[in-house]
Amino acid sequence: MIETFRNAFKVKEVRNKILLTILLVFIYRLGCFIPVPGINIDVISFGEGTLFSIMNAITGSALSNGTLFAVGISPYINASIIMQLLAYAIPALERMSKEGDEGKKKIEKITRYVTLGLAIVNAIAVMVTFDNASTSTAQFIDVNMIGANIALPKWVVFSFSTILLVAGSMLTMWIGERITEYGVSNGISMLIFVGILSTAGTSILSVFGNVATSGWTTGGGWEVIGFILIVIFIFAFIVWVDGAERRVKIQYAKQIKGNKMYGGQSTYIPVRVNASGVLPLIFAFAILSFPSMLFQTFWPDTPFTTWWLTYMTSTSTGSASDWVGTLVYTVFLAVFIFGFAYFYSQISFNPIEISKNLQQNGGFIPGIRPGRETSEYLQRVVARITLWGAVFLAVIALVPSLIFGIVTSNSSLLNAFSSTGMLIVVSVALEFNKSLENQIMMRHYKGFLK
Repeated sequence: MIETFRNAFKVKEVRNKILLTILLVFIYRLGCFIPVPGINIDVISFGEGTLFSIMNAITGSALSNGTLFAVGISPYINASIIMQLLAYAIPALERMSKEGDEGKKKIEKITRYVTLGLAIVNAIAVMVTFDNASTSTAQFIDVNMIGANIALPKWVVFSFSTILLVAGSMLTMWIGERITEYGVSNGISMLIFVGILSTAGTSILSVFGNVATSGWTTGGGWEVIGFILIVIFIFAFIVWVDGAERRVKIQYAKQIKGNKMYGGQSTYIPVRVNASGVLPLIFAFAILSFPSMLFQTFWPDTPFTTWWLTYMTSTSTGSASDWVGTLVYTVFLAVFIFGFAYFYSQISFNPIEISKNLQQNGGFIPGIRPGRETSEYLQRVVARITLWGAVFLAVIALVPSLIFGIVTSNSSLLNAFSSTGMLIVVSVALEFNKSLENQIMMRHYKGFLK
């Protein structure tokens, strides 16, 4: 990757794109430090593995600091996923997605409107949830936002802060789209990548600062070293699995057209082990965490909310009921990961369509008859590969948090290095490297043609 980055700076056009990407990322990070008037960050707290902790890691601690980009890019991610799923369920959207650039522009426009709606919902949920969690001595909504002796009505401060959070989320979406259009790689992924790295870097610096102040043994120096070694091992494991694929061999029949012979070559269909990426994890965490946020927002003191927080969350205080609750949560999380992994594999890989395309172009799998048998064979291959991909995601979602909990009790490190965050960091880094290589190769081809 370092060699690719060095070669990219030698090409003027690619270098300009990299510098523009850095500039836009800097503007994004600047917005993560602009505080929103009317928010008291002293009452913001959330446990490990919750929806808020994931949002906080993605936004680079902007949520816990109550800044302009506190809601961040999450509404746009959810809107994109919703539109992607609806494109397979609604015929009108499916036709629109096949209309080329015009259809793509229409879907992007609809996605922006969906993002606006989700940003409003997210901003209101954040404000209401933390306000309900605050105490009488430390209110989340600061009505004295203008001056110490000037108290505004609470609904005015609530509305003003919500509007700023929604505006920050839409500005984040705009920055991501500009990176995609004029910079390098996918802009939304880059913003998430930078946010997670920022949160992790801040946590590591604070831990090393504690070690320097309190001493190597008292400050937990050996815990930090062990934690970093485990993180490096998990990163290597994720990279190894990310590149794993099953190659289904394809042979094309020879065809004689006129005086020339075409075809006869062999190739393969790559079926990745983790083709769905981090999406099943995001879906599973969101589905299990969103009801907690909803119940705490609107029904904070009901028995059902107490039961849900005990048995359907990952937090545990050591009591028997909490351990049982953690076990139940783990089982449900694994089930959702497996379900979404298979669901997304069915959407992203269509064996029937691939079988038809192969048959129309004179291609076949050696030993398998074209048509229905080919599609059934591909379906079996995808099902087996998806099983191991789902096992990998479940292991990454559950095992690292258990190992990290044994090695260290530092909550900031545990929240910064979540399983979802580590998967996103590796995937985006590999995607950025491939994008740079493609940009360099494209410029070389253009220079050759000139």
